[in-house]
Amino acid sequence: QVQLVESGGGLVQAGGSLRLSCTASGRTFSGYGMGWFRQAPGKEREFVATIDRSGSITHYADSVKGRFTISRDNAKNTLYLQMNSLKPLDTAVYYCKMYDGSGNWGQGTQVTVSS
Repeated sequence: QVQLVESGGGLVQAGGSLRLSCTASGRTFSGYGMGWFRQAPGKEREFVATIDRSGSITHYADSVKGRFTISRDNAKNTLYLQMNSLKPLDTAVYYCKMYDGSGNWGQGTQVTVSS
């Protein structure tokens, strides 16, 4: 069973940047696609970005396209999300997800963007 630990969140002013990390254990990291999702207060969890096993194919939600970059380091079992030009609407708890069919989620990391 996979364990996912997100980190790197914090409080940042609008226009600023943050880099989130997600460390996975319990499964062969390089064998699975990965994704980032987020959940704002009172809203459903939503898709942010996804990356294939090798890191060569990525997709983004329209709301973050051009501002966020998803990447992975299979040697370190770590997934990243570089977030630039942050907006108050990006405020949410951010979660990583391994597409292994297990339904497991990490505890998430809070990102707060002030105006």
